[in-house]
Amino acid sequence: MTVNSYLISLASGLVLSSDEKASITKSISTLKIRLEAYFGGGITNHFQFGSNNRGTILPRKADSKSDIDYMIIFNTSDGKKTPQTYLNRLKRFAKNKYSTSEISQSSPTIVLSLNHINFELVPAVSDWVYQIQIPSPASDWSNWMSTDPNGTNQALMDKNISENYKIKPLVRLIKYWNATHGHPYNSFSLERYIVNQFFGSCTTQKDYFYFFWSGFEYTYETAQYIKDKVDRAKRYAKQAKEYEYYGMSIAAETEIKKILPEL
Repeated sequence: MTVNSYLISLASGLVLSSDEKASITKSISTLKIRLEAYFGGGITNHFQFGSNNRGTILPRKADSKSDIDYMIIFNTSDGKKTPQTYLNRLKRFAKNKYSTSEISQSSPTIVLSLNHINFELVPAVSDWVYQIQIPSPASDWSNWMSTDPNGTNQALMDKNISENYKIKPLVRLIKYWNATHGHPYNSFSLERYIVNQFFGSCTTQKDYFYFFWSGFEYTYETAQYIKDKVDRAKRYAKQAKEYEYYGMSIAAETEIKKILPEL
């Protein structure tokens, strides 16, 4: 097996199975029904967004922290409240409708842990110009900021098409590296980084993979343990490319597997 065929095969294995997709679809349908039954007119809209919509979510076998992002837009006709007020409402909803499931708050979301997937319930409000607002990290989640929850979807789709459908597999591969190395980076930030890159003359999946590691950099403020993880991956990728240059395909694949172990 060559480096390129290994990366293609691994990326294909990082796609949700039909059974996983069916379970997630059923859970989303149940969540929708329960939200509407519990809140009634207290919410104006609710929908999933994030990596599952973009086709870059990893199966649980590859990332135990894979989750479904689900936004709930609250009715503010009685006045806009603080983010924590709506988080408390979501937590009460989860305890009422999912009494046997694990429920916790993680910064600006309520995490609902089901057997096959986690849901991250995100509270939101809509202002008078219909901009969606979510809790802002700049205020330690105590105030609101505007967002476009599905804005990245189109950008990723366009990039994937323009790069001959190599971008989604690349995203999954890099997210798999992130997952197998303790999640040093926020998954969404890695997706956004990849979408914003100019990949030049890349054609094969390995070209995109090598390009990513040759250009990916951390900042001065990055924690040392993260720098070490990135440096190791960059070193293995560089060595694999050199082995390939000299026709040492088995040695090259061995280096790649140090970055991305077999599933």
